[in-house]
Amino acid sequence: MVYKLPKLGYKYDALEPHLDKETMEIHYTKHHQAYIDKLNAALEAHSKLQKMDVEVLLQDLDSIPKEVKTAVRNHGGGHANHSFWWPLLKKDVKFKGEVADAIKKKFGGFDKFKEQFINAAISVFGSGWTWLVVNDDGELEIMTTSNQDSPISLGKKPVLSVDVWEHSYYKKFGPARKDFLEAFFNVINWDQVNKNFNEAKGD
Repeated sequence: MVYKLPKLGYKYDALEPHLDKETMEIHYTKHHQAYIDKLNAALEAHSKLQKMDVEVLLQDLDSIPKEVKTAVRNHGGGHANHSFWWPLLKKDVKFKGEVADAIKKKFGGFDKFKEQFINAAISVFGSGWTWLVVNDDGELEIMTTSNQDSPISLGKKPVLSVDVWEHSYYKKFGPARKDFLEAFFNVINWDQVNKNFNEAKGD
């Protein structure tokens, strides 16, 4: 299997004015594609691994041969993280559903959740991601990962994420990561988040 860029499902300017067209296009066609190209190149001599979904590879990194483990972690993680992220972006979707109820219960309301999520994302040193996951106890949890590490590798089930690598926001927002995160909350596709939540619970 050769890993391929998934369909974006919307136009590059669909998230304006919150997320800009040029950043979206470059992020999708250049950065995500680069992770895919490097992952495919790394696994050329590993036909068995090539036949596996990238999420399966990330679930058990210790089983990956040493010579390609770093590539799977970095480039496979980059591919999986971005493939998960693109469907999370859509304007004008209301905060609703079972995940909304679970967030209110866990964090004491939407505003408190948003504050904790943004603070976690601001705290990421350098490049990485912030996630809302279902943990081993079946509870919602906010966590961060460095670079392209995935919560899948830690046994967590992702529900929501945000990419806080500078290429995600620097053209429009410069160093103001918090402004980017505020904008991100205007384009969260809560329908997709709810779907992810139900799948993570096994519903």
